[in-house]
Amino acid sequence: MLSLEGKRVVVVGLGASGVAAARLCARLSAHVIATDRKSRDALSNEARALEQVGVVIAAGGHEQARMTEADLIVVSPGVPAFPELDEASARGVTIWGEVELATRALTHDAPVVAVGGTNGKSTTTSLVGALLEAQGLSPFVGGNLGEPLANHADERFDAIVLEVSSFQMERVDAFKPRASILLNVTEDHLDRYARLEDYARAKGNAFARQTAEDVAIVPAGDTICLEQARRGNGRIVTFGAGGDVDVTTDSIVDRATGEHYARRDLSLEGGHNACNAAAAIAAVAPLGVVPKTIHRVLQTFRGLPHRMVLVAEIEGVRYYDDSKGTNVGAVVTALEGLIEPKAVLIAGGRDKEGSYAPLVTALRAKGRAAVLIGEATERIADAIGDAIPVHRAKTLDDAVRESARLAKRGDAVLLSPACSSYDMFRDYKHRGDEFVRAVRVMGGAASMFPPGGGRR
Repeated sequence: MLSLEGKRVVVVGLGASGVAAARLCARLSAHVIATDRKSRDALSNEARALEQVGVVIAAGGHEQARMTEADLIVVSPGVPAFPELDEASARGVTIWGEVELATRALTHDAPVVAVGGTNGKSTTTSLVGALLEAQGLSPFVGGNLGEPLANHADERFDAIVLEVSSFQMERVDAFKPRASILLNVTEDHLDRYARLEDYARAKGNAFARQTAEDVAIVPAGDTICLEQARRGNGRIVTFGAGGDVDVTTDSIVDRATGEHYARRDLSLEGGHNACNAAAAIAAVAPLGVVPKTIHRVLQTFRGLPHRMVLVAEIEGVRYYDDSKGTNVGAVVTALEGLIEPKAVLIAGGRDKEGSYAPLVTALRAKGRAAVLIGEATERIADAIGDAIPVHRAKTLDDAVRESARLAKRGDAVLLSPACSSYDMFRDYKHRGDEFVRAVRVMGGAASMFPPGGGRR
């Protein structure tokens, strides 16, 4: 178990993972200073409550934290590099992320399943957890999905399933998953990474310390993901069309066992979700999940909120909430997966500085029109050009009403923003909830599907 007794630990960033890290370090008897650029009054109640367990809060900047004097710095995933941190690193101070801290601090050994990728992480993470639970195991399921592992480092689990972001994987040096999935790598977070290669390498850090006893799970034929998997020594298992866990028109086929899982039986619809399921099957096989369990779970697992949820049908137009579609690749997948021939896309938010070219290609095939909101409006509009009609809205409510006007019977209206939400909303969940509310106001409760009832 990790020993921090008497050590001087600085925790940078006081969001959920930072608060969890600070509490864990305090439990391990470290002298903890928690720092954030926000003023003390702007911090959450949970952050301010750290003082009750002996944590010193240095708010309004990082100077008071004296990072170069620390024995350890724990950096929250949302915090990019900055001068004080760079100076501490240059002086040899150890710097970890919350995932590294939490996995080192586990009091009970358990195999770790890491799920990374630009798109599909949350669905696949949750599916892996559901498969393990159905097998009678007790897994922890969290990480970037919402619940920090640091809050549970002293609990006993049969397995630990972590959604891991590129930010979380930037600062790991002993993290070694028993099974590591990289679902895909497409342009995202290029406001933080100079090149796609840098983004991919951050994600690939999850493979770097794997041994021959571990499994590295990547899409068949994906050279970017395969290159990252080969940084470690894990046994490579591929998924998707032509993979070791093959996805055919009709079935998911585990070539190692010969087991077939009929796609018509999956509650998750769409080719991308068949691939997510194939990756999950590859991950749970080494942990003893049997085909009978997999069949049962695939027939009942319905995915997560704000990920291609059908929320209403109003006057022959179906409204989908895909607020989690925060990058171009996710939106392209959402558009291509629609059963409707045409869609009005609601997109926009805080720009991530990637290319919108793949989105424009998808819109030429499926787009009726685009209604744009938020800071990225003009950049997306410039990219779309005259490919389809472009309309602008000041609020999400206005966007919903304008989309209803533009859509024709048999069309879809799709909220899939291709951007982060922070210019107008707290997070993607808030944005999705507001979309559902706006649709409800416009169409009336009678048009709404029950929770989960229209999920695709």
